[in-house]
Amino acid sequence: MTKPRTAILTLSDRSYRGERADLSGPALVEIVKTQGWEITEMLILPDDLDIIRDTLILWADSGDIDIILTTGGTGFAPRDITPEATRHVVDKLAPGITEAMRQESLKITPHAMLSRSVAGVRGRTLIINLPGSPKAARENLEIVLPVLGHAVQLLQDSPEAEAGH
Repeated sequence: MTKPRTAILTLSDRSYRGERADLSGPALVEIVKTQGWEITEMLILPDDLDIIRDTLILWADSGDIDIILTTGGTGFAPRDITPEATRHVVDKLAPGITEAMRQESLKITPHAMLSRSVAGVRGRTLIINLPGSPKAARENLEIVLPVLGHAVQLLQDSPEAEAGH
């Protein structure tokens, strides 16, 4: 099984300014490390469309990252623009990922229907928007975790991708 090289991007004005600790990024790191995956980048940025877009492009185009997990900025607040930034950079959307996250999350909370998360592919990198709450970020990552290794195999055009199908 492929061990994806993973980057984690926390998007929060308050965490960026140091007014609130980033709890979601470290929660995602914990899950990723239990999978034996490599963390290649970890960063906290403000809710700024240009900065988020430029960072996603830089990371995805580097060739060093298989999966970018973002946390934060997926709700209804005026500065929640992570999905818009992600749509600007992806070549194709992966709606099944976000559909599965919302479907399973709705079993936990009706607030899941307020998520505007997006997932998509830029080049050979999968980008997934996760909620900003540590609990919801963990729950949503755990929902899609079983398919991410295979997704990376497909993106890398690996012969392993066809095994077992």
